[in-house]
Amino acid sequence: MAPMSSAASGADRDRGTQAAVRLAEFFRVATSDVDQAAEQVGRIFCPHDLRPLCKTAEGFYATHNCAAFDGFSINYVAYGGSVAINPGCLERFFLVQLPLSGSTRIRTGSREFATDPDATASLLSPTLPTRMVWEDCAQLILLLDRRVVEQRAAALSGKSVRPVEFNPAIDLTAPSARALQASMHGLVDLAEGLGAGHRVSAVAAADWREGLLDLLLTRQRHDLSEAIRTFSGQAETLPRTLMRARDCLQAYATEPLDMERLAQAAGIGIRALQLGFQRHFGTSISDMLLDIRLAELNAKLMAASPDARIIDIAFDLGFTHLGRMAGAYRQKFGEAPSATLRRLH
Repeated sequence: MAPMSSAASGADRDRGTQAAVRLAEFFRVATSDVDQAAEQVGRIFCPHDLRPLCKTAEGFYATHNCAAFDGFSINYVAYGGSVAINPGCLERFFLVQLPLSGSTRIRTGSREFATDPDATASLLSPTLPTRMVWEDCAQLILLLDRRVVEQRAAALSGKSVRPVEFNPAIDLTAPSARALQASMHGLVDLAEGLGAGHRVSAVAAADWREGLLDLLLTRQRHDLSEAIRTFSGQAETLPRTLMRARDCLQAYATEPLDMERLAQAAGIGIRALQLGFQRHFGTSISDMLLDIRLAELNAKLMAASPDARIIDIAFDLGFTHLGRMAGAYRQKFGEAPSATLRRLH
């Protein structure tokens, strides 16, 4: 990576005063050369076309700082001048782009909108082609591994893993967006506090990842939102009987299914309980129990150390037949348990 001249670096610092540069210790890219910026930023995110909209490219610069964690990263990215960015489909990841200064115009899928620091951020899905124009813009960008997001969506919705596409415009005045915004700034503060020479613990990184996934999948709109609401019982007011039954099912998820105990906890008959689960959750009791166990297995594998034994985790969660467990896991999450364990380490 060719260093910038001191003059160019100084000019960039002057231009960067419109928004304080974040994650400075996590420097990856700083250049005023367009081709170099496209190549270097493309290696971190994905290959893309980068084109200044002024013929002379006067005022152009690119800065990219990145703190990486297991399955996600927090980034500070800034471009000087007006630049067109065409990444096409992101393919491997989701991006939450929180503007700090300047503005962007975004076209993704069939949607077209503008962002600015006071009103609107963006959430880009990997399967939707995207084009952007950044105008003297600096943003915090949260990158989340596509597989991590899709697997968690599958766990929450009771469905097999599939592409997830979000509403790309985030209203920054909404409480859910303010929570996401605060979480992103908190992650930046954490990384800066630790410094580039120190890594956050695996447990802390897993906690952050869980919190971010929850903010995205339960509080931002996407095409599995209703399925998640139905499977969690939020789509309508649940009868207390079913609330007690679901709580009991989760509390004893590591034990063999006991329909009599479940019906007794609910205070209704077994048949009424079965019909209630189908109506209110859209699934059978046994399928929900399997989903609870598989979701917990997925979460534990993502948080486990690389030398963890899958057999031990599976047995602790109530799985007694490893072959059937592995087949059900692959059908739901699209990969073997061992692949999930390896991917984040």
